[in-house]
Amino acid sequence: MKALAFGAALALSCAAYGQDVAKEIQRYRQMVAEGSPAELFELEGEELWKKPQGPKNVSLQRCDLGEGPGVLKAAYAHLPRYFKDADRVMDLESRLLHCMSTLQGRSREEATARVFGSADRPSEFELLSIYIAGQSRGVKIEPGLSQPKEKASYELGRALYFHRVGAWDFSCASCHGDEGKRIRMQELPVLYKPEAARPVIATWPAYRVSTSQLVTLQWRMNDCYRQMRTGPGNKR
Repeated sequence: MKALAFGAALALSCAAYGQDVAKEIQRYRQMVAEGSPAELFELEGEELWKKPQGPKNVSLQRCDLGEGPGVLKAAYAHLPRYFKDADRVMDLESRLLHCMSTLQGRSREEATARVFGSADRPSEFELLSIYIAGQSRGVKIEPGLSQPKEKASYELGRALYFHRVGAWDFSCASCHGDEGKRIRMQELPVLYKPEAARPVIATWPAYRVSTSQLVTLQWRMNDCYRQMRTGPGNKR
């Protein structure tokens, strides 16, 4: 009986500890959100948006992100989406690259030479992304799903989410497929559920305090695949 009582007490204390830790993590996130250095990066992104660059020496201010040339309000919240001028579905980074090429005359090689930055020097894409995303604060995340190629891209993304790959035979759903999973102190949301995915997607681009670095959702997915040990020798 004593052993059972001890076990029950231990279980209750662990549960209480877990709840306390979750509350502290939530409080910490709130503090970061209220005083994030990311706001400074937004200002740098705005400067890049308006800065003339490339052989044509023009800015990106006429770039059409889906809401009309130069319109940033709600643009990020409605991406990815189909663009008729490119005849394909694009996310923010691929659309920015399209504008760098068509408006500024820059080559793909030059524009993508540094897609991901470092703690002391974010990349051009990261700075532009956080500035543009900032113009969609409070806007509901609603990517395009009405056009046939948008629907096809959605189905492809869904298949990739559950596709197991790499040396560890992992898929996105291996970590983000069931309720209650966590890595160390980090809860893992079930991202194929819209109600769980929307608040997560809305936090990117983000300033990661652990690395003192500004990163994008593209970086996050790229790093997930790296951790899954995908690569030329791990194809399935």
